[in-house]
Amino acid sequence: MLVHLAARDYRNFASLDVDIPASGLVIVGENGHGKTNLLEAAAYLALLRSFRGARDADVIRFGAPAFHVRATLSAPSAWHTVSVGYERATKRKRATLDGVEQPRLTSALGAVPSVEFSPADVSLVAGAPGERRRYLDVMLALSSPAYLQALQQYRAALLRRNAALRTAQRDMARGAGRGGDHEARVSVWEPALAEHGGFVVAARHAFVQEQAERYLQLCTAIGEQQGAVLRYTSVGGDNGDAVATSSAAQGESLTRALAQQRATELRRGVTLVGPHRDELHLQLGGRDLRTFGSAGQQRSAAIALRLLELATLRGAIGYAPLLLLDDPFAELDLGRAQRVLALLDDAGAAQVLLAVPREEDIPDAFTRLERRTMHNGALTN
Repeated sequence: MLVHLAARDYRNFASLDVDIPASGLVIVGENGHGKTNLLEAAAYLALLRSFRGARDADVIRFGAPAFHVRATLSAPSAWHTVSVGYERATKRKRATLDGVEQPRLTSALGAVPSVEFSPADVSLVAGAPGERRRYLDVMLALSSPAYLQALQQYRAALLRRNAALRTAQRDMARGAGRGGDHEARVSVWEPALAEHGGFVVAARHAFVQEQAERYLQLCTAIGEQQGAVLRYTSVGGDNGDAVATSSAAQGESLTRALAQQRATELRRGVTLVGPHRDELHLQLGGRDLRTFGSAGQQRSAAIALRLLELATLRGAIGYAPLLLLDDPFAELDLGRAQRVLALLDDAGAAQVLLAVPREEDIPDAFTRLERRTMHNGALTN
């Protein structure tokens, strides 16, 4: 799918141009020379942001006014060229598909579909609940335009309701205004929150219900002997199995929860219920992996989540996304690494970009791939 990748003033790349063979490429180089930056540039064309969470201004090469990333694609991609750029001075981001600038950035979201594996993925398990919510949101938004739209509308309504809550909190502290006026300014955003939040919660529940058994199978295949559990709970939504995947039922539950919590939220100045507060629970042997899991167990769970993401995205777009492997086996014993490679092979990964610090770190399964060496932001054969 990916034929050529170009990056200008991105991270430590003044000018990067690399042809990508159909089966993929291995990038070898010491840490700090740009291997991960190359993978990040490729992933930027799917996420329209850094997969490492960096601000757009911070990925511009030092002293440069802007960055630009461009991909040339082949079938089965719907596009021939995809490019994204960001200007420091104007803080404007532009995306083009086949040379046509898109009026909405989301039109280019997922244009170069990819899934990234790295040791840093352990934060999906060991990190705060927001890490797991973001995992669900990115995966479901890339695989479902309806989910993306609902998520955007929910976030817009949440932003406005929180602003109204903060204003009301300040006014009440000064003794200004009446209680009914404050509630009216806040409650006006609740129908939109309930409608779109209900869709988001129902879609997340549906994903977890559909994938829980597969998650257990993947963890077992990687090497975990205890039962792995994937479970989603909503703060304000309905967690009953019978209605968990119903947008209408979730919307009604959120409507009630918002009304019940409104007085408390007016005092605290923030919305306390809704999908922005929900949690994706990961358990092993009946214990919470975030709190009680070993480093190896957390790593296995993170890989299982990425494998679910790979399968979900492939099912949605109809072909295998680009696989970005950032030294993914560095913290795995040989047995687990071989089992993960087998699972990747079963998933049908077609094109791979693999970054490793040394040639001896290339797994046997990928020794067939062409290699390039990365040094100080430059690639050589």
